[in-house]
Amino acid sequence: MRLRRQRRARRGRIEIIPMIDVMFFLLATFMLASLALQNLHSLRVDLPQGRADPLQAHSPLTLGVTRDGTIYVNEVALTLDDLAPALRAMLHGADDIVVSADAAAPEGVVVQAMLRARDAGAQHFLIAVRRD
Repeated sequence: MRLRRQRRARRGRIEIIPMIDVMFFLLATFMLASLALQNLHSLRVDLPQGRADPLQAHSPLTLGVTRDGTIYVNEVALTLDDLAPALRAMLHGADDIVVSADAAAPEGVVVQAMLRARDAGAQHFLIAVRRD
């Protein structure tokens, strides 16, 4: 009678390449998801160049001034006369306002908008610039 030779138990292998593929996929997914969650409430403007450290505002309102002098607060077009009452209703304890003005915007309109925002109760202004 012939006996079968006993098989040696094979050790299982952990394939690392599929695990790396899954990790890169998860990394890319979380990076894209975090970028999609950013809500800046801002318009496309050609920001002036400058050197400044990035600052984080807790719940900022965005005061935008376009090239033609149109004023926006969180993408809502307003006039200078309507700016202070609208900002009083929006501030709710958040006293930071991000000023996002186009480089070619009239300086007088930007200054007047900032003065009206200060009259509405804004305490701090963060100026958005394009990094060099």
